[in-house]
Amino acid sequence: MSHDRALAVPTVTTDRGRVRGLWRDHRSADGTVSRAAIFLGIPYAASPVGDARFDAPRPPNRWDGVRPAVSYGPTPQRNSPFMVATIPEPSVPGESTLSVNVTTPDPSPGAALPVLVYIHGGGFIGGSAASPWYGGQAFARDGVVTVSMSYRLATEGFLWIDGAVNNRGVRDWLAGLEWVQRNIAAFGGDPTRVTIAGQSAGGSAVMRLLAMPAAQPLFTSVLALSPADATETVERARSLARRIAERAGVSADAVGFAAVDERRLFDARVAGSEPSSPDPLVALIADAPGMLALTPVIDGDVILESVEDALRAGVGADKALLIGSTAHEFNDVAASIMDLAAQCDPIDVLRRAGLPAGLAEAMVARDAHGGAVAAIAQAYSDVIFRRCVPGWALARTAGPGRSWAYDFRWTSRAAHLSGALHCLDLPFGFDILARDDARRVTGQAPQGLADAVHNDWLSLVRDGRVDAREFVNERATVIYLDDGSRAVATGYALEGDVWEATRA
Repeated sequence: MSHDRALAVPTVTTDRGRVRGLWRDHRSADGTVSRAAIFLGIPYAASPVGDARFDAPRPPNRWDGVRPAVSYGPTPQRNSPFMVATIPEPSVPGESTLSVNVTTPDPSPGAALPVLVYIHGGGFIGGSAASPWYGGQAFARDGVVTVSMSYRLATEGFLWIDGAVNNRGVRDWLAGLEWVQRNIAAFGGDPTRVTIAGQSAGGSAVMRLLAMPAAQPLFTSVLALSPADATETVERARSLARRIAERAGVSADAVGFAAVDERRLFDARVAGSEPSSPDPLVALIADAPGMLALTPVIDGDVILESVEDALRAGVGADKALLIGSTAHEFNDVAASIMDLAAQCDPIDVLRRAGLPAGLAEAMVARDAHGGAVAAIAQAYSDVIFRRCVPGWALARTAGPGRSWAYDFRWTSRAAHLSGALHCLDLPFGFDILARDDARRVTGQAPQGLADAVHNDWLSLVRDGRVDAREFVNERATVIYLDDGSRAVATGYALEGDVWEATRA
């Protein structure tokens, strides 16, 4: 890009009108400064209000002149549902909640740069595309266009409503990716080289998209960070809808739910099912695989089958996949009842939670140094997140698509945290260790490890591959070790057994 062009106000023509962004400088760890064009809050769909509230996403209206795209658009998250949020994910008021944010090093048609589309997490009930962590300035430095997208959350996006369009949040993902296909070339991106990425619920989202026939033309590679196996049946989704309707005092259909405002309906979502066991420790493990109530639903329309079944049938078989988790994902979440765990027999707890005797013993032996508390906390992380890595990576045997796995084992140096917890890998992959809000999570962290993680993400986005053996080769796993080094070794053997024991 010429010096004169870099100084001009970045302006791009989309299929709905022109947008004006701004230039933003990014200082890398080595002190070098790069410049990227930022476009925020571009609508990819109309405001989901009124009669559009429980409908499929509708095209946004066209606009005249040049629309400012210099501040984040309204977010579907009205207020964070989390008492403590690891990632800064602000809530922005307003109605036009379905939007994308674009960061590009070269906002000109013909640049044909690879594209990273990021879908945020938050358990399908929270999270925000307006997080500064997702800006992608380090990717722009490396010649990649980054897009972050919002989507309807909680009851607005995932509540089953008889008489309405369902899987609305999933349809939002599709609409956002379709926007990318139509428009990203104008921002310097290549629509034939799109990697979809997401963490936590966002990781579940990209795995769901990988397993959807309708989504296949929209991307070429997948980066699944800490995904969980989150899909409901219509029967269970209807049952939840009835409980929520009863709590809200309305009928469990489109007419009834339309009479309830978004805030009240969101509050009514806590009408959950009864735990499977009166023993809270047993229920903690036994109910963990289905802990997300408001999720995509196998409806026979948009979603035809489970992720595993679709992958085994060859859906998404031509896509490259990098999938993994942190070592101690939700161990800290389980700590809320760890006073009970200290007095229990962990093998007995895991057996009563449905894990076979030999597997329960192996899981406890692995964490023998920490006793019952460590064993049960780690089992909680395993049955929600870590079991999915080998389960899904090994299901992809029906085509040429290649699969790599990673295991992030570096532990936080922040005084108030311990372990390789949920979200800890994101500041490394996005290469944002210098941010104050990232240091609050990581503490003093090695830039060399950020370089390694970021480069693995970058290699997938740019080249469709990772510099490591594939997972099918003796469960080869890229391991980011606690000493800050990167290694490739056998991994996820025990978690594979957990997958087999819990997937039914």
